[in-house]
Amino acid sequence: MLYLDTSLLVAAMAREARTAAVQDWLSEQAAGSLAISDWVITEFSSALSVKLKTGQLTVKQRADALALFTSLAEESFVCLTITQRDFHTAARFADQYQVGLRAGDALHLATAAGHGARLVTLDKGLAKAADSVGVSVLQM
Repeated sequence: MLYLDTSLLVAAMAREARTAAVQDWLSEQAAGSLAISDWVITEFSSALSVKLKTGQLTVKQRADALALFTSLAEESFVCLTITQRDFHTAARFADQYQVGLRAGDALHLATAAGHGARLVTLDKGLAKAADSVGVSVLQM
């Protein structure tokens, strides 16, 4: 199972430098092998709002990206449940102050770890943190 972080999905759907590469990679993955969480859904919506507010997206582009994401989330991605144990694991990861994890990123790592999934990200810092706390990671 591959757990997709928000940076990867925003790049896939919101016209960024890595959009084509991420879209190609996603299209090559086996059905049922890609996972997200409800936290990814929340962060994705927030990221699109920030892009709209900063002029990186128009209202229509945001709506189109959100519609595409919603469709994929419902039809193509497995949605992993975030458990109380995942929150506690995230806290333990965040306790490692030298790693420098923010709460949301710690929760992504804990969710992936708790489900035995490999995290896939564009975020170099998150990939490094995953290595530091022992979470399997693919940095694209």
